Amino acid sequence: MTFFLDFKVRDYECDMQGIVNNSVYQQYLEHTRHEFLISQGLSFAELTRKGVFIVVAKIEISFLKSLRSGDNFTVSVAIKRPSKVRIVFEQTINRGEEKILEALVTTTAVSDKGKPYFPNEFANLLESVSEE
Repeated sequence: MTFFLDFKVRDYECDMQGIVNNSVYQQYLEHTRHEFLISQGLSFAELTRKGVFIVVAKIEISFLKSLRSGDNFTVSVAIKRPSKVRIVFEQTINRGEEKILEALVTTTAVSDKGKPYFPNEFANLLESVSEE
């Protein structure tokens, strides 16, 4: 299952060159991951209250094109499980048919002692997504 979220570039997200600042793309990606999880009945705030701490372990971003103020674009997210304790969010940003960015965001959950583990919430998420 792939989840999609639409955005529009705001003026203040652009740098002096008139293109979206590189750090803003990570905000688009993160917001889409959060909305994806909410669509699946998971909330970061609720997970944290339950003692499930989700952390980003690695981010790989390939910037292919630039967005400019006023551009409409779509961010997608899909998930896979590459190891026993990690989930990778595969994400893209597209302006229409034009691919702007590709990203792999590797996450894990850590215990209160800082040890990585795979929480039941992740297992349930993978199960629900594979059924759709």
